[in-house]
Amino acid sequence: MERELARELSRLRRRLLVAALLTALVLLSSLSPMLGGPQLSFLPLWFTSPWTQLLLTTPVLFWCGRDFYSGALSAFRQHSADMNTLVAAGTGIAWLMSLFTTCFPQVLIAEGLPADVYYETAAVIVTLVLLGRLLEARARGQTSAAIRHLLQLQPPTARVLRDGQPIEIPVSQLVVGDLVQVRPGEKIPVDGQLIEGSSWVEESMLTGEATAVAKAPGDQVIGASLNRSGSFRFRVSRVGADTVLAQIVALVRQAQSSRTRVQRLADQVVGWFVPVVIAIAIASFVVWFLISGNPVLATLFLVSVLVIACPCALGLATPTSIMVASGKGAENGLIFRSAEALETAGKLRTIVIDKTGTLTRGQPQVTDFERLSDGVLKADALLALVAALESRSEHPLAEAIVAYARPRSQQRELPAVEGFEAVAGCGVRGAIAGRELLIGTPRWLRQLGIDTAALQPLVEELEAAACSVATVVVDGRIEACFGISDPLKPSSAAAVAALRRQGLQLVMLSGDARRTAELVAGQAGIERVIAEVRPADKAAVIRQLQAQGEGPVAMVGDGINDAPALAQADVGIAMGTGTDVAIAASDITLISGNLAGVPAAIELSRHAMANIRQNLFFAFAYNVAGIPIAAGLLFPLTGWLLSPMIAGAAMAFSSLSVVGNALRLRRFRPLPLPLAVSQ
Repeated sequence: MERELARELSRLRRRLLVAALLTALVLLSSLSPMLGGPQLSFLPLWFTSPWTQLLLTTPVLFWCGRDFYSGALSAFRQHSADMNTLVAAGTGIAWLMSLFTTCFPQVLIAEGLPADVYYETAAVIVTLVLLGRLLEARARGQTSAAIRHLLQLQPPTARVLRDGQPIEIPVSQLVVGDLVQVRPGEKIPVDGQLIEGSSWVEESMLTGEATAVAKAPGDQVIGASLNRSGSFRFRVSRVGADTVLAQIVALVRQAQSSRTRVQRLADQVVGWFVPVVIAIAIASFVVWFLISGNPVLATLFLVSVLVIACPCALGLATPTSIMVASGKGAENGLIFRSAEALETAGKLRTIVIDKTGTLTRGQPQVTDFERLSDGVLKADALLALVAALESRSEHPLAEAIVAYARPRSQQRELPAVEGFEAVAGCGVRGAIAGRELLIGTPRWLRQLGIDTAALQPLVEELEAAACSVATVVVDGRIEACFGISDPLKPSSAAAVAALRRQGLQLVMLSGDARRTAELVAGQAGIERVIAEVRPADKAAVIRQLQAQGEGPVAMVGDGINDAPALAQADVGIAMGTGTDVAIAASDITLISGNLAGVPAAIELSRHAMANIRQNLFFAFAYNVAGIPIAAGLLFPLTGWLLSPMIAGAAMAFSSLSVVGNALRLRRFRPLPLPLAVSQ
């Protein structure tokens, strides 16, 4: 897919470069006739000849723009008409009429008709539409990038035990039942069941869990997750397409391939405009042939209608606005992957927001440090002991405690730890300067026979605030406890309030327990919560919302576990601070990871689509106004015929109007978000 996209972009760039160069020469060659003035002195006579324009224009139409003619032929075979039909008919007939005029100018002169050629009009139309095609191809994005990033998560080799000896083999050669050894810091190659050893495993890239998960014999491990601490062995239970990673890859591929492309507004207009123009052109030929009996004059009216009706500015109407809007988006930290995303974002009705790393920071932090009333150690001395012990652990909660305790311990160097032991799922223990230190869960302390009754009210209070509790015990006496949580990002509540003001329905989606998810949602101001959702089910939730008529639906997330849902949604919005896979599977990326970018993206989309509709008006207005003249409405009264000057003026005015209107988007500024009321 990526190679095909690269080939298409290379082909379009090459053809556009040739078309732009030759069209510039054609315009220069036809400058004097277009202006209706004398021959320009610095141009040789042969250069301004219609024959020179013919030689320059022919490769522009039939090499650079050959896709338009093949597309028009394909549409004709299917009994339909599209933009290719209009471009091919207008430019092709203009070229044929110009060729006839170049070869037999005396025929027109004998009939009292101007011997005008339309080479520059045909060349400019093809070049501008080619520019639009190139911009569209670049904007589509690389839909295979998400799959490639996902596949790269799996390590290439595994250390499998054969006859009791570890050997390195490719992951593709693993079979169900193999015994695999994993050391600290390594990725787990495939899914399996742990049979020996224990460890903390970081599964956030796949499951969305904010913290590492304790693994003991009998627990399941997931391929591509990261072993944070201990060494262990596991028995392979799933390989190939049956693994969790492979299933996520399949979900991303399915969602991307099944998504229907948003119908271009320009195509909708062309759908009725093309048949009408062709009908008017044919009617003009028939009427004037019946009136005058002159087939040359009748043909001139037919060609004039097709030439003036071909809106060359249509090639700029959509891409120009998209370019300006994309540039303004980038200035504000918003990256739109495609024109469809820019169009659909303004039509969204429901926003589904992931919790961890999207609404919240995605990094555990100590929010509470409470000392018990009967504690004897001073705060700084206690924090020094805590920092020393937890610094030996690789658990994310330990990292949060060290980040809190060490700066407050007022000690440059931490004391030495003896007999350090990490108990999976419980906590850590060790000896420091003759003191026995335990830091762990209240449940673990009760298992060790330590009375936690005095601690219970505080534990309940912290857990009610969606905090994990780590209790500090020194020489068998409870000294303090830490409350650790993943707090909301500062912008989350304000961004949610802004989305509600935009009339959007909000849903929070999380793999966490319902109580924790509802607490976080309440703080953010979101009333609707879908909790305890596994990765594969997230995409199913999006499909269900779409099926219930709540779409278009956007998914906002940051993790690999969000990738299928991001791809399934009508618009996937990824945090730039998240994983590469989530970004690759999304349609819009918020570079800063600030949720405030979501209402800003929707606001920019609505401005951009309004601007595009205005551009389409300007692209057609001058042409539509010129069609009656081209059809000969004024010919009986004034003798006026469509001339290259009129067609050129219509082209110039429509193009200038489109570009000038698109540039108004440069003044776009996202509305500042007021501080949201705390929940």
